[in-house]
This record gives sequence, C-alpha cells and structure tokens, in this order.
Amino acid sequence: MREFKPNRRFRPKLPDGICIFAISDIHGCARQLQDVFAAIDLHLSRTAPARALHVFLGDYIDRGPASRQTIDLLIERSRTHESVFLKGNHEAFLLEVLQDASRLEAWREFGGFQTLMSYGLAPSMRPDRDEQYELVHALRHGMPEHHRRFFDNLKLSFLCGDFFFVHAGVRPGVPLPKQREEDLLWIRDDFLLSEEDFGKFVVHGHTPVPKPDIRSNRINIDTGAYATGVLTLLTIQGEQMLTI
Repeated sequence: MREFKPNRRFRPKLPDGICIFAISDIHGCARQLQDVFAAIDLHLSRTAPARALHVFLGDYIDRGPASRQTIDLLIERSRTHESVFLKGNHEAFLLEVLQDASRLEAWREFGGFQTLMSYGLAPSMRPDRDEQYELVHALRHGMPEHHRRFFDNLKLSFLCGDFFFVHAGVRPGVPLPKQREEDLLWIRDDFLLSEEDFGKFVVHGHTPVPKPDIRSNRINIDTGAYATGVLTLLTIQGEQMLTI
C-alpha cells in the first residue's frame, strides 16, 4: 500500500464519510479484478465509511482474455455495492462496431477480437466483409441484454468533492462542464503535459504507466493490467489517497 500526496498547497478532499475505490483499464483481466474486490472487502471489514463508492474509469474490455466475465463481475458487484461506471474509448469503439460492421477491422487493432472470443465467437485473422458482417450480427444477438444495457448506460465523468473522475483526461483551458466526449475518452499529451489547475483534481487512466503517476493536478492509475498483470486500486478518503 502506498500513500500519495499531491505537490500542491491545496490538497483535494472528499466530503466527510465518503470513501471511493477507483479502478481503471481492467481490459478483460477478470482474475485481477476479483483480487481487487477482495482487497476492497478487506478494507471495508476494517473500516465503516458512511458511504463507500466504487468508481470504474472505463476500458473494461479488449486485449485481455476475459471481457465477458469482467462485465459479469462488474454487474454482479454493482448489485451489492454503490457503483459508478464510466465509458472508456474501448467501450466507445465497441458501440461503433455494433452499429457499423465495417469498423471491425479497426477494432481488431485495439484488441477487440479478444472480446469477440470471450463471447464465444471465432474470428479469422483477416475477416473479409461477409465475415465481418456475420461476426457483428452474432455479437449483437449473442450479447446478453444486461450487458448491452451496461454499455449503453456508461457515464462520461463523475465529480465528487474536489475530485473529477474520467477515463482519459480533460482538454486544458476548457471548463469541466464543457469538455467534449472525444477528449474525455481519447486525450493524451495535451492533458498529460499540462500543469494547469483544472479546477478539480483529475483521476484518470487510459495511458499505461509502470506505477501510479501523481502530479499536482492529476493521478494516473492505469498500470497496464493486460500486459503487466497489475491492476491498481486507488482508495480515497478525506485527503488521503492510497494505492494497492
């Protein structure tokens, strides 16, 4: 467990009684997600926050081996724990593919075929147009309805106390309420290189880092679980930020 303190005079804080558990970029790593849930349960057994929130920062699918199982675990967890699910760029891409089969080849480059396989499909390495249509048709009809509702209802951001939770980041110079979806899901360098005060302390993922990266205005908790096996849990309570 590691405690993080932003290098700034003003330390961001959650309202009294609230504890947030933040997780980003699971990418089909269901086993690691179960380990994170076990760590949360242990924390909750030792503490008694008035309100505990799970905040997931997107990219639940693709690349890793168990996208479908990951969605099952998230939905099941939300039935017993208050949860906020944000959209990542990979979920956005999935929704595009479900509307337009011609996007399937591009999705393959993002690890989408691992998601197809987790839903019981067997794509060839280079599917032609007919196979692309057949695969997307099969995914539409083979995906459980509660999974589709999950993807359709993802939020773009979540604000609590002095913290702004988002998948990728924010566009510097743009007020938080006026941020574009494209930036919230895809932005990299313009955000990562900025030392601007965004008005809130930003908690994000999207860009893999070897270990959680804290700056004066943000913290990145995407530790590349699908490649490293390390899925980071950020716990925030009051002014304290801890990672496991």
